[in-house]
Amino acid sequence: MTVTIRPIRPDDRDQWMPLWQGYLTFYETTLPDAVSETTFARLCDPARAHQRGLVADDDGRLVGFVNVIFHAHNWKLEEVTYLQDLFAAPDTRGTGVGRALIEAVYEMADDNGTPTVYWMTQHFNATARQLYDRIGSLTPFVKYSR
Repeated sequence: MTVTIRPIRPDDRDQWMPLWQGYLTFYETTLPDAVSETTFARLCDPARAHQRGLVADDDGRLVGFVNVIFHAHNWKLEEVTYLQDLFAAPDTRGTGVGRALIEAVYEMADDNGTPTVYWMTQHFNATARQLYDRIGSLTPFVKYSR
């Protein structure tokens, strides 16, 4: 498998949407179609420089994606990079797709002047956490939500 990490494009929709649905299913959640369609459109919109998407392309077949948001941080002069969504097709796990996507985010964040990258995952995501433990630092923060 030879994977290329590249920016998402509008013509990726038909392959991206099943990956997105797989991601939502993994996290035991559903979203209205309008939210998924809007998310895809935002990721493809060059006017939304603070929100970007990358895909893992294996010779024309999308096998993963990552979505990021650049935002201000009250404890830093520069903005930071939030890696909000990351997914690799189940048949590609363990092949380096996830690592390649994260490393592409690191490079994008450095190029963007927003080198701090952070993300969250659920405690039961043991397979991905093995990768995250090798390429990131676990923080002591607990997330709350309204």
